[in-house]
Amino acid sequence: MNSTKQINKIVSNTKNLQVLHEDNHIIIINKRAGDIVQGDKTGDTPLSDIVKGYVKNKYNKPGAVYLGVTHRLDRPTTGVVVFAKTSKALTRMNALFLNKKIEKTYWAVVKNKPEKQKDSLINWLKKNPKNNKSTAYPKEVDQSKKAILHYKLIYSLDRYHLLEIKLETGRHHQIRSQLSFIGSPIKGDLKYGFDRSNPDGSIHLHAQNISFIHPVNDQLISISAPPPSDVLWKKCNSKNNT
Repeated sequence: MNSTKQINKIVSNTKNLQVLHEDNHIIIINKRAGDIVQGDKTGDTPLSDIVKGYVKNKYNKPGAVYLGVTHRLDRPTTGVVVFAKTSKALTRMNALFLNKKIEKTYWAVVKNKPEKQKDSLINWLKKNPKNNKSTAYPKEVDQSKKAILHYKLIYSLDRYHLLEIKLETGRHHQIRSQLSFIGSPIKGDLKYGFDRSNPDGSIHLHAQNISFIHPVNDQLISISAPPPSDVLWKKCNSKNNT
């Protein structure tokens, strides 16, 4: 059971929640850096609880609120997260993800410009649960999983470069690990080779867009999330829209 302190924190956080889309079956949120999508061993209030609080307050629901987690983003990552408001939507969203019927686009700000303007990266990733890190290998190794992503360079600033990324597979820390493997670590990602962390603990990886056929009404859903408001993201977003 939530303590009074936890409940007050949830209520406070709902005021800062950025809802990108909501209907009877799904709700799509622009996740902030530092939010965990689902509860873990830290005991920190997860985004799922904050969204439940938002739904409960908005519709004055007397009992428990149903909310299903359809996918996750790493804690320091920002951007689009989809939750299911009904069990029917959760089952069908899970099937869409399983059958790769959902297209996600990410933006990543990296330190070193990749050798190619666009490329497909194929690696084998092996997760180490002790340090919660995945190592990318050029060839298959024991207990590794094949990882494929496609990137293109959108433009370059003086010191940083913005990549647009589409995943073909969904592995643990896939984008972070694969970009690090080619020598282009994401800004702020100390775990994967960047030289210093961001002051707020974020990394410059943003789930920018998600597109899929609605699990219940069969309409096309395509939702874009504005990146955080720090100076570098503002430069990236303004240049990308010119």
